[in-house]
Amino acid sequence: MTIAAGSRLPEATLRIPTAEGMKPVTTSEFFAGKKIVLVGVPGAFTPTCHKTHLPGFVKDAEAFKAKGIDGIAVIAVNDHFVMGEWAKASGGEGKITFLADGIAEFTKAAGLDIDLTAIGLGIRCKRFSALIENGTVSQIHFEDGPGKVEQTAAEYLVCRL
Repeated sequence: MTIAAGSRLPEATLRIPTAEGMKPVTTSEFFAGKKIVLVGVPGAFTPTCHKTHLPGFVKDAEAFKAKGIDGIAVIAVNDHFVMGEWAKASGGEGKITFLADGIAEFTKAAGLDIDLTAIGLGIRCKRFSALIENGTVSQIHFEDGPGKVEQTAAEYLVCRL
């Protein structure tokens, strides 16, 4: 079942790329006591994710903080090496936390998995944006078609906080 407003996030271990290497973190640790904007994307460096979806969150990071958000995180079914490189290439390093869900543990447990095998990508995460408060989903938005970034855009979410 897909998470929805009011749902607790499932327990999973994610990996954060750091200068010292990979840092494992559980969802309960990462989201505890914080208001976090969580952005889900099908893949790092994919055209829509890299050129359209993520840039708005990088650009609007300060606007989210001004609205009381403790941080922004992006999650993808990619390994921590790829997510680390994406943080650097996107300009998001230091502004956004890049969460690697390499084996789709969180993605599957949250019901956010999508099978993109037909286009060579395998199991990936659905595109979404959400507000997570102390591990509970306050609001979550999805797109109704591939390649679209409207309901999940930074501009859409920041206006609803």
